[in-house]
Amino acid sequence: MRIQTLSVSAIAMSLLVACAGLGQTPQAVSVPVRAAVVDSNPELTRILAAQDDANKARFNDRNPAETIEFFGIRPGMTVAEVLPGAGWYSKILMPYLGNDGTLIGVDYSIDMWSKFGGFADAAYLESKKTWAQTWTAKAVEEDWQAGTSGNIHAFAFGSRDQSLDGTVDVALFVRAMHHLNRFNTAEKNYMTEALADAHALLKPGGTLAIVQHRAPEGNDDAWANGDNGYVKPSALVAWIEAAGFELVAESEINANPKDVPTNEDFVWRLPPTLGTSREDADLRAQMLAIGETDRMTLKFRKS
Repeated sequence: MRIQTLSVSAIAMSLLVACAGLGQTPQAVSVPVRAAVVDSNPELTRILAAQDDANKARFNDRNPAETIEFFGIRPGMTVAEVLPGAGWYSKILMPYLGNDGTLIGVDYSIDMWSKFGGFADAAYLESKKTWAQTWTAKAVEEDWQAGTSGNIHAFAFGSRDQSLDGTVDVALFVRAMHHLNRFNTAEKNYMTEALADAHALLKPGGTLAIVQHRAPEGNDDAWANGDNGYVKPSALVAWIEAAGFELVAESEINANPKDVPTNEDFVWRLPPTLGTSREDADLRAQMLAIGETDRMTLKFRKS
């Protein structure tokens, strides 16, 4: 097993995305919901079966088998996973990519983390300076690789190792796009920075893979800017296409028709956070009955 950790620093970029085409819905190949993978991909099925019960409890909402299949991720590939956190997807991807594969964990920049406030205090921001080292060490110590020996890299947006450019097969953004947009200012566009890094990392024709909380197109644009966790498909596609990607397919694998948010709602009312119902059993039951958010699943190709 080979590990490379990279320094974490932010490099300011002020490029703005030209959002032509807002208000239009994505046009791409339709993919059947919940494609069968048990017989077609026994190795992935085996790895999913080996996950702990806490992870398995989320499979019905997160559909990892169908999602991985839809994005075309295969053993031996190099995958960049954005905002990997405690490793929910990493613990699946590392053993699946195998001895010949590579997983690159990618965090938000320290500069962007400083915008969160609250939990992102001085001590938290200080810990982010060594995130690349601590995240890869945790993956090794807890054996997220499940006995395999692929490469592990890590860095934060704005400080990528350019030696990795052109080596990535799939850049995976799972529920990570809303924060990139919500903190944009005229001086700094975090969405542009992240997409520029992803574009540089990907091989020609490589896949940009998006799973994101989906805002209804009819809701207010200001409500759907990311502050509430939801983003409109039309806006997201416009940002990504402006960054040099082509939308090639979309899927309803991660759709949840029970989640129909209004302009008063936010993502974290629903499981697993249940932020509005911790002291209200009836409301909690209603949120649990909805389940996790309605999510778009979009596959782009590096142009």
